[in-house]
Amino acid sequence: MTVSDLPHLNASLNALSTVLIVAGYVMVRRRRIAAHKACMLSATGVSAAFLVCYLVYHYTAGHTTFEGSAAAKAVYYPLLASHVLLAAATPVLVGLAVYRGLRGQIDRHRRIVKWTLPIWLYVSVTGVLVYLVLYHFSG
Repeated sequence: MTVSDLPHLNASLNALSTVLIVAGYVMVRRRRIAAHKACMLSATGVSAAFLVCYLVYHYTAGHTTFEGSAAAKAVYYPLLASHVLLAAATPVLVGLAVYRGLRGQIDRHRRIVKWTLPIWLYVSVTGVLVYLVLYHFSG
């Protein structure tokens, strides 16, 4: 694997974390707490692997430029901005949710996941969209 492969790996990790987050949500709604825990801890691990790969890629490859049309840029840059802004908050929110869940602080866990779940899902899905636009629909 080379540095140029990392964006493709990152998109795959984002997609996998999306699947795991949704599966974890389904499991908790079905009161399958052990399965929920396994899915969410797996999603956390996959997201952590993504973050490491993302940082390595941008440290070695630098900045990536979007070469789309003006109309495409009008859609892409607001999407990217919302993704980046929420992505910055996600590790803190996920960390709190995991900590509270593992400590058995269920009421506090539920309060934080009301925010964490939709933000984490948004970041995971928009991460894949940003990748698709940047590497498959640009220039």
